[in-house]
Amino acid sequence: MAKGTDAQKLEVPSAESIAAVAQEVVKGGMPPVETWNPPFCGDLDMRIARDGTWFYLGTPIGRAGLVKLFSSIIRRDGDDYFLVTPVEKVGITVDDAPFVALDFDATGTGEDQNLRFETHVGDRFFAGPEHPIRVAYDEGGEPSPYVLVRRNLEALIDRKSFYRLVDLGVHRDGWFGVWSAGEFFAIIRSEALEA
Repeated sequence: MAKGTDAQKLEVPSAESIAAVAQEVVKGGMPPVETWNPPFCGDLDMRIARDGTWFYLGTPIGRAGLVKLFSSIIRRDGDDYFLVTPVEKVGITVDDAPFVALDFDATGTGEDQNLRFETHVGDRFFAGPEHPIRVAYDEGGEPSPYVLVRRNLEALIDRKSFYRLVDLGVHRDGWFGVWSAGEFFAIIRSEALEA
């Protein structure tokens, strides 16, 4: 637990109390969580699994509307994730990325191609300069593709969508990748595909 001013201990709020405050602040659209600086109230027993499932006290949160609400107040500071309201900030655990990109639509071809992604919580956006795609590789060479959703929060691109991206890939300047919104996003070095 974090200590408040005058050596008072702050209680870690419950998910229910955070949801109540969040419901009020999201009425006007996506809240500006990056501008809020409330006191840190401790860590909440909440986790986002790699597949995008949210858990509270070890149990999956089954209400899609509640997950969407929580996803609107998530913030990343460094390597840590928090749920933030104007009055409180609690730490949560994120196994990989807070979002999962479940699908995308492709229009156009080549440099004129546009890829419009959708996440498991309903975010929709075009990959491009403001929403870049990146691919990280683990020690065994397994790819993990991501796309920036908002602020500094990424979505893991699910396997079927990644395979579809690879089908749209082209070679450019020694790299194999995809185009979207006039940007080329490298997936892997071309020479690695020939090995």
